[in-house]
Amino acid sequence: MAYCVFTPSHRGGRGSPLVCLHGFMDTWRTWELVLPALERRHDVLAPTLPGHAGGPPLEGELSDALIADAIERAMDDAGFATAHLVGNSLGGYVALQLAARGRAQSVVAFAPAGGWAGSDASLDEVLTLQATVHEQAKVSAPHAAAIVASAEGRRRATRLVVESFEHIPAELIAHQMLGVASAGGALAMIEYGLREGYRLLDAQRIACPVRIVWGTADRLLPWPAAAARFRDDWLPHADWVELDGVGRCPQLDVPLEAGQLILGFAAQASA
Repeated sequence: MAYCVFTPSHRGGRGSPLVCLHGFMDTWRTWELVLPALERRHDVLAPTLPGHAGGPPLEGELSDALIADAIERAMDDAGFATAHLVGNSLGGYVALQLAARGRAQSVVAFAPAGGWAGSDASLDEVLTLQATVHEQAKVSAPHAAAIVASAEGRRRATRLVVESFEHIPAELIAHQMLGVASAGGALAMIEYGLREGYRLLDAQRIACPVRIVWGTADRLLPWPAAAARFRDDWLPHADWVELDGVGRCPQLDVPLEAGQLILGFAAQASA
């Protein structure tokens, strides 16, 4: 069945380079509903992150730079010296790391991770919840087809990532369920996060335009608390967009609006 297949990346379209980076325990297919619009204007690369279903395994000692290093190599292999970068959650944080390395023409970050205030203990709570979600997914994965066969099952399966689920194909929801269960590096990354936290972002080195988009109904990285360091310390002058009633993954929740936010900002940055 198609939803059981995991691939390392997707590439399509023509135009200036654009890289899409998914969130924790997700896969590149989280961008599937916005890809047709993006590919009409851009050469789009959507890799699966290391340690995730379809992506390369985690190799060597875990570090804050490991995923950003891997995406830099993927960009090099694609012939992208720089690109417009789009990321969600963990992918948003990685996009900003890459921008600090000079690899971004622009960044659109959907609810990037790592923005809690230094005194906020929410990171440990989120990581503990994600460990539970990972274990629950391994139990439910064999029943994914039955779960997504009903509207009630699809609502349960998507409640942490979107507020509006009716338009998301059942096959894609099943794929995401199996993706969570099959993220082989998830527990190691969670343990690393609990031990080390998120390192400070070298925001002063980000020279490109940045847009940060946050759904006010995000259940994992709640607005505005999870954005505190981005708003107050690192990127107060970014272009900030609040999406009322939208959850953790705008690219799935409101794909038309998400695509417009990406394309409009990339065009503006290129003008």
